[in-house]
Amino acid sequence: MARAKKQREPLPPIWRVPDELWAIAEPIIAELDPPNRVGPKRVPARPILDAIIYRGRTGCQWNRLPQEYPDDSTVHRAFQRWKRLGVFERLWAVLIERCEDLDGVDWEWQAVDGAMGKARKGGAMWDRTRPTARRVA
Repeated sequence: MARAKKQREPLPPIWRVPDELWAIAEPIIAELDPPNRVGPKRVPARPILDAIIYRGRTGCQWNRLPQEYPDDSTVHRAFQRWKRLGVFERLWAVLIERCEDLDGVDWEWQAVDGAMGKARKGGAMWDRTRPTARRVA
């Protein structure tokens, strides 16, 4: 007999890391990316994660992050470091496991979103662009 699916209210979009998510993310970041023993003190990880979430949701350029977030180069360096160290993969795995504990994901309906980035130096040119109108000049 098929189990009836529970109807859930949609969650609001995440713009800042909620306390419940930070309780999961903080130990992962601390384990995989501990602070250096020497050198300047790092910017706290939570506002950096906020900025990464903001950029992921809006698709803005790194240098267009709002002033309320840490410096764009700081956020970008942390993003690249966390990507290299596997922070996002570990966080994703832990969140999927927690989701399964909460009766899983409704895999019958999913949505995908994407963002287009500008092509550096014009991108790859495969063919000449055909003119759309007669030149007047």
